[in-house]
Amino acid sequence: MIDQVTTYAKAIVSKKILASKKVVQACKRHLKDLEKSEQDDFPYYFDVRKSEAVIKFIGSLPNPDDGKPMTLINYQAFIIGSLFGWKKKETGYRRYTMAVVSMARKQGKSIIVAGIALYMLRYEKTPLVARQIYTAANKRDQAKVTFNYAVAFLDSLRKISKYFRQHTRIKRDEIEDVTSHSFIKPLSKDTKGIQGLNALLGILDEQADSNDCSVLEAIQKSQRQQEQPLTIVISTVSTNVNGWFHEKEYRYATQVLNGEIKDDSYFAIWYEQENEEELQDEKTWIKSNPILISKKISKKLLPKLREDWERAQSMETTTSSKIFTFNMWQQASEDSYISVKEWANTLVEDKPNLYGRDVYLGMDLARVGDLSAVSWVVPIEEENKFYVDGHGFVGTRGGIENKIQRDKIEYSMLHKRGEVTFSNLQSGNIDDQQIIDYIYNLINEYHWNVIGICYDRYSANHIIDTFNEDGFTMIDVAQGYATLSEPTKQFRKLVQDKKIMHPDNRMLEIAVNNSVVKSVNDAIILDKTMYRNKIDLLAALLDAFTQAYNHDFSTSYSKDDDYYENQFHF
Repeated sequence: MIDQVTTYAKAIVSKKILASKKVVQACKRHLKDLEKSEQDDFPYYFDVRKSEAVIKFIGSLPNPDDGKPMTLINYQAFIIGSLFGWKKKETGYRRYTMAVVSMARKQGKSIIVAGIALYMLRYEKTPLVARQIYTAANKRDQAKVTFNYAVAFLDSLRKISKYFRQHTRIKRDEIEDVTSHSFIKPLSKDTKGIQGLNALLGILDEQADSNDCSVLEAIQKSQRQQEQPLTIVISTVSTNVNGWFHEKEYRYATQVLNGEIKDDSYFAIWYEQENEEELQDEKTWIKSNPILISKKISKKLLPKLREDWERAQSMETTTSSKIFTFNMWQQASEDSYISVKEWANTLVEDKPNLYGRDVYLGMDLARVGDLSAVSWVVPIEEENKFYVDGHGFVGTRGGIENKIQRDKIEYSMLHKRGEVTFSNLQSGNIDDQQIIDYIYNLINEYHWNVIGICYDRYSANHIIDTFNEDGFTMIDVAQGYATLSEPTKQFRKLVQDKKIMHPDNRMLEIAVNNSVVKSVNDAIILDKTMYRNKIDLLAALLDAFTQAYNHDFSTSYSKDDDYYENQFHF
């Protein structure tokens, strides 16, 4: 029997089809699980007959434009067949309850999700009746996009099928299966009764721009009594690099595919270009545009993609093309300081030994009571690199929940991660003593040799005086092009050259993601008129880097130092 899922997986893994790392990982996962399914202690098996049945149904849906079957392309078959073919040995129910699928625009995503919705409306057996299926989004017009696709497919299907005319009915905002009293409805945040659902299937389309995952949470909470629920999030990426889809879902999908997290009920596949260099080689564009595998479609689509990309480069407006055409996360501004990918490439899981090192400290202190930051740059001499990190201090005037809503930053989550400290003051203003104590604790913990503490003169207060009195070298960093331009350029270059190391600090990542530069002639500095976007940790880091970028690696460390560490212990 034909097995389109396994055939596609083998073609990807054997490199017969060029694919991104995450697609290769998803296909390897399928093949490895197929091998493990032969073992008694592996709880899942792959039902080829079921997989092919669903693929066949969705591939038979008539195109609303010409009435011809919407024959599926191999990657569409892989996604659909994976979701329905993998089952639990104990119950026969579907294995996957959550699926995240991402690819460039115009890849036939609507066929996948609308087809799945129609299949489950008519053919699902668990439950036999009252199956609730929702096409969901934060706003009603977006929620109706997938719903309208399902309507169009069903309308065409009803014209050629007496069976579907008998069993289904299309209403204004509902598709009904009259036999089982089941339905498909659009669902948005403002839908009445959103907390009282009992969803079997929830489909969320184009979620990358959303700052609010309340609809997803409402669907998943409502599925707790379902025996084999399914939630599908399918989206192209966006500029919203601090939103939940990037910060939570993209990270989690990456960890699952990397094998860092074991989640057998979570399906993920991500079609994306992996670096800027690939954009210059159109042979690699299939990584984010899997539909190009079709010669018929490629003949029409590829010239259009090529034309759009060439125009975007000529006009220096490549951000939207990188997002929609190549599914690459981008900051909103063309003047973004450091790209998402560049920063991610310098992340290290294992922190180097920081004990007894030189350190350059930077402070960006709030004038009133909003957010302050302390960052540090530690030269790692044996690697000729800098390790950087930081910590935020959050004012709580008006309540932390109001601040979360205003800044669109999950401070409570960051607080749990140990990346920010909330003010202890009753007024909610920044507590200077907390900052002082944090810096002293940091210095004492690592026995650092503090080369200097750098600060912005316009936010000077008694914190500066305290460290002055204790004999630290305090460096007043003028906030202008003459002082900051070269360090700002050098820091970015070192990030690009992977000479910077940093931990998984979400607060620092938010600052980097939000940072935009302004320029005069060839000089650049961070644009602090965008301060509402909270770049404080990066601003403090660059203050410290005004001194650190001149650090002399050649004289401060020698491998011979290990002699004194190892030779005299008896």
